[in-house]
Amino acid sequence: MQQHLFIKGKWQAAQAYTTLKSPYSGEFIAEVAEATAEDVNAAIQAASDARAEMRAMPAHQRSAILEKLADLLEERRAEAARIIAREASKPWKAALAEVDRTVQTYKFAAEEAKRIHGETIPLDAAPGGEGRMAYTLKEPVGVVGAITPFNFPMNLVAHKVGPALAAGNTVVLKPAEQTPLSAYLIAELLEQAGLPVGALNVISGDGKTIGDVLVTDPRVSYITFTGSPAVGTEIRSKAGLKRVTVISMP
Repeated sequence: MQQHLFIKGKWQAAQAYTTLKSPYSGEFIAEVAEATAEDVNAAIQAASDARAEMRAMPAHQRSAILEKLADLLEERRAEAARIIAREASKPWKAALAEVDRTVQTYKFAAEEAKRIHGETIPLDAAPGGEGRMAYTLKEPVGVVGAITPFNFPMNLVAHKVGPALAAGNTVVLKPAEQTPLSAYLIAELLEQAGLPVGALNVISGDGKTIGDVLVTDPRVSYITFTGSPAVGTEIRSKAGLKRVTVISMP
C-alpha cells in the first residue's frame, strides 16, 4: 500500500515515501508520503483558499457534515480499529474503544456547531450607558494548523479537527509519523461527507520540516499541538503573535 498526501481534495503523490512498520511486530504496513516544505505550502494555500466558503457555511450544514462523518466512521468501525491496531500496536479491544470514542467526539462537535454564539451585554455599568446594549459575535479564526500525537491517533485528531470545522475554520493536519493512516481515513470520510475542497488537508512526514512551516507561516492563524513539553515550548517560541494551544504529554 502507498499512502499519498491529501491536499485540496486530491490524493497527491510525494517526492519521497517512508516505510511504516508495526512497532509491535515490525511487519510492513504501508509506504507513507513524506511532505516537503513545498507540499506544506500547498496545503496551507488550499486551506486559505477554502476559508471564505467555510466561513459562509451555515451552522446546520457544518453540523450535518460532522454528523455524516460520525455515521460513516461507525459504519467502518472494524476497518478503522484495524488501522489503529496495526499502526499504534493497540489491542483490538482498545482500538475499537478509540473508534467508538472518536464517533462520540465528532457527534459532540456536530452539536456544538449549532451552539456557537456571542453575548448580549448591558452597558449601564458605566455612566452614560443606561438603556444601551452591546453584543459580540464569534467568528472563525481562519486556517488552523493541527499537530497530533501517536497514542490516540484517531480521537486526538478528532479533538482538533471536529471543533475547528464546527466553528467554520479550515485545517492543515500533521499526524504523528507512526500513526498517519487513521488521519488519512478521516480525510477520506470527510470528503464523502461533503466537506468543501481544501477545508481539510492532511500532510505526513518529518515533524520539524512540516512544523516549522506551519508554525511560522502568516496564513496560519492558530496552532494546536499535543505532544512533549519541549516541542510545545519550541512551537510557542516560533509562533510569534499566532494563537497557540499546547497540550503537553509527559
